[in-house]
Amino acid sequence: MLSFRDFTAEALYAPGMGYYARADKVRVGRRPESDFYTASSLQGGVLGKLLRCAAADLLGLAAPGDFTLIEIGAEPGRGVFGAEAGPFARVETRRLGESLTPPPRAVVFANEWLDAQPFHRFVFRRGAWRELGAQVNDANLTEVELPEFSFAAQSFAATLPQESPEEYHLDISLDAEVMLGQLAASAWQGGIILADYGYDWMNLIQERPAGTARAYHRHEVSGDLLARPGEQDLTCHVCWDRLENVLRNNGFGDVRVERQEAFFVGHAATAIEAILSASPGQFSPARQTLLELLHPAHLGQKFQILSARRI
Repeated sequence: MLSFRDFTAEALYAPGMGYYARADKVRVGRRPESDFYTASSLQGGVLGKLLRCAAADLLGLAAPGDFTLIEIGAEPGRGVFGAEAGPFARVETRRLGESLTPPPRAVVFANEWLDAQPFHRFVFRRGAWRELGAQVNDANLTEVELPEFSFAAQSFAATLPQESPEEYHLDISLDAEVMLGQLAASAWQGGIILADYGYDWMNLIQERPAGTARAYHRHEVSGDLLARPGEQDLTCHVCWDRLENVLRNNGFGDVRVERQEAFFVGHAATAIEAILSASPGQFSPARQTLLELLHPAHLGQKFQILSARRI
């Protein structure tokens, strides 16, 4: 028997076998053999153009030539910036598991990095919160209640409301907060741009009775989280206000969460205008990609962006 957090850690990151640790696994893209697609998998370099413009605007610098632009968690060969640094000094890509310490002056971008961290599952039953886990029985895995809270969950569990509807589920990644804290703790200056999907704490604790955990396999969404360990992605929505607090506690200012469309319209208007005005009267793949990134019916509303700066 192990906590759900420990199960997801193994299923996602066990060396050579975890979902994100396998070299043979096609994870991202629109091909039938992949499992999901994201903004980073869109072609044409449009996302990179928007981000370079937005990063400079976030810093308040038209020519941030002494800052490094860093992407965390990119798939091999799929970094959104390529080799083009634009107005920045250089571009770096950090794979999952590599150092999170940026150079002294940097802007850090990550797309769906925080939701890819292990997470805990809780349920309110018989008048109290219980932690869920997985039990290994021969070749089978079943969901079970843990006899007591795991060590990693004990302090968090003390913050849960004393009353909740029966069978209310809560999924939360405390690991995401730890990872963000590690990134923010070192002494560097610059900005953070994190694209992901999530809710605030009150929404998670009051309006998501089934929880937000889910599995992705071959572009299908499933609630069977214990099926196919290492073969399917496991994720839950992040808790935005807890992540905002991590940044504020580490000296970041101008901390805010916005819908993806609002963030880019507010910070990358110059890049958007250049894409829209190019090749007038002709079909433009770049304009099509821009529409997918910004339109509320596509990725513009589904994703939010947490941004902050420390200058």
